[in-house]
Amino acid sequence: MDAKVNFGASKLTVYGNTTIEELEKAGAFENLKVFPEKGEQLSQKKEPFWKDYSNILVSLLFIAMGYLSQFMNGEENTTTILAFLTSILVSGFSLFKEGIKNLSRLQFDMKTLMTIAIIGAAIIGEWSEGAVVVILFAISEALETYSMDKARASIRSLMEISPKEALVRRNGKETMIHVDDIEVGDIIIVKPGQKIAMDGAVIKGRSSVNQAAITGESVPVEKTVDDEVFAGTLNEEGILEVKVTKRVDDTTIAKIIHLVEEAQAERAPSQAFVDRFAKYYTPVIMIIAALVAIIPPLLFGASWNEWIYQGLAVLVVGCPCALVVSTPVSIVTAIGNAARNGVLIKGGIYLEETGALKAIAFDKTGTLTKGIPVVTDFKNLTTMEDQQLFSIIAALEYRSQHPLASAIMKKAEEEGIAFKEVQLDGFSSITGKGIKGTINGAAYYIGSPNLFEEVLKEGIAPRIREEIRALQDQGKTVMVFGTNEEVQAIVAVADELRESSKDVIEKLHSLGIEKTIMLTGDNKGTAKAIGEQVGVSDIQAELLPQDKLEFIKKLRNDYGKVAMVGDGVNDAPALASATVGVAMSGAGTDTALETADIALMGDDLRKLPFTVKLSRKTLAIIKQNIIFSIGVKLLALLLVIPGWLTLWIAIFADMGATLLVTLNGLRLLKVRDK
Repeated sequence: MDAKVNFGASKLTVYGNTTIEELEKAGAFENLKVFPEKGEQLSQKKEPFWKDYSNILVSLLFIAMGYLSQFMNGEENTTTILAFLTSILVSGFSLFKEGIKNLSRLQFDMKTLMTIAIIGAAIIGEWSEGAVVVILFAISEALETYSMDKARASIRSLMEISPKEALVRRNGKETMIHVDDIEVGDIIIVKPGQKIAMDGAVIKGRSSVNQAAITGESVPVEKTVDDEVFAGTLNEEGILEVKVTKRVDDTTIAKIIHLVEEAQAERAPSQAFVDRFAKYYTPVIMIIAALVAIIPPLLFGASWNEWIYQGLAVLVVGCPCALVVSTPVSIVTAIGNAARNGVLIKGGIYLEETGALKAIAFDKTGTLTKGIPVVTDFKNLTTMEDQQLFSIIAALEYRSQHPLASAIMKKAEEEGIAFKEVQLDGFSSITGKGIKGTINGAAYYIGSPNLFEEVLKEGIAPRIREEIRALQDQGKTVMVFGTNEEVQAIVAVADELRESSKDVIEKLHSLGIEKTIMLTGDNKGTAKAIGEQVGVSDIQAELLPQDKLEFIKKLRNDYGKVAMVGDGVNDAPALASATVGVAMSGAGTDTALETADIALMGDDLRKLPFTVKLSRKTLAIIKQNIIFSIGVKLLALLLVIPGWLTLWIAIFADMGATLLVTLNGLRLLKVRDK
């Protein structure tokens, strides 16, 4: 029997014969609960916040009691020591257990370093320092657990995007059937305003479908016979009959869920700088302390008592309190500064990783653009006043259900053009093509250029056709307005570029980011038009979620540290796979926000260069602190040679270094978003 664990997705894959009861028995120590992937999860009672983090709250209470007792009774009072010791044990028990286990196996990581630091603090009587070190570590661990739980919940929420039932026609009868029971070849009927439940091909009907959840396309796509549709997308206009081409487990949305889980499993766990440093530092200090205690008595007949004391002093000098404190102080300060400036960073490791980024990929819709269609061009081809003509267009669209109607009405409202009062004598929708209405006895049409190729006897004039093509080449959706005799106006609609996008890309390049790439599900024309305006170094268009994921993997191979910035469900696999996933919080879906490691609050892309700058400054200060701490310790160790090193000098060196590196870490409060 074998098992594979995906911590990111909270998923256990077992190869062999076993039962859920046996798996839960094996995980009884951790109170492990197991549910079949396809089964319904039992509703687990959500524990209140104070119960989930009760050990941290109790530990903080004892720290407060310790400081109060220290103020009233002194540092060496039994009550003071007991309060701090209780705080250490409450929040640090699991840490010590792991640290001692690692020591016995000669594995040196942050937990081993922490254990030695606390032992050192106890030896020199610095109980308060030990308690603060432990609580800082416990808080950072709790934050990491919390963000992991939220990420797992977001993966489960993806399953709610597509409907659980669909209207299926079988043997001439229409019945609501659960998606698990729908077979390939079944015909499902999707009414306007409903979500499509299964992947398939249209066999009857015409409509526009909002595919933003799957492809990220900013403008709804016209669908007619033989066109492919995806589960989880929204049918906005006409009735569609869809022939199912994939079972529920093989739909595009099911693949997205699988891709997110796999991406989180494949992403190598990042290791904090101090963890990497601890691998070498901890054993070296222990070996030096042992040699100082043993070599002089063995080889030179020196006093065992004197040199064991010197060895203990070396261990105290080497005690990494300054190192252990300086890193969380720097990271907590930086994360606090980021939050104050509108950036939510879910853990210190993501802050560190951001400083090492070489390439950043951006989703287009909702990230580089606002994700809301607006009117970009209005060309009046008549002698009528612009406002009068536009009021007729807006009056028609006011009665329409077309997804782009809101862009036209918004422009009319912004320019103070009255349209709601315009009297329509007749109105009809030409599904998938446009609309028709009668105003003052004249019949008007507005819709796609194809509609006018059919309505006009000789089609659209070549000169107007050229203007339409030029606008389409800029990535705009063109609507034509007129009668059955002539084209009277052209209206172009496009997803509006964020004002800050160009400036953000320039700043990132100036910060030394080697490559900026735009990834989008939109067509190549739209992608090229937006990409050139923004100034990214590369453009990739017509991508499905799995394509974005593959491209991020390729970037990681080429550049090592890569970020992905996105806002939608279709970005979730790429966000999970990138070294650092960055989500837009205002426009972003819950799935994107929970899968990402960093969230830009208020939808402000300008926070990204600030985050990179803050991250680099944080890394620099952590490295400064480590170099300074080691320098002080080396200086103190030199006093071993003449035998001048005392525990008091060791304590002073450790405390002084701790204070100075803490103050240095606080300098991160001065980093500003400019």
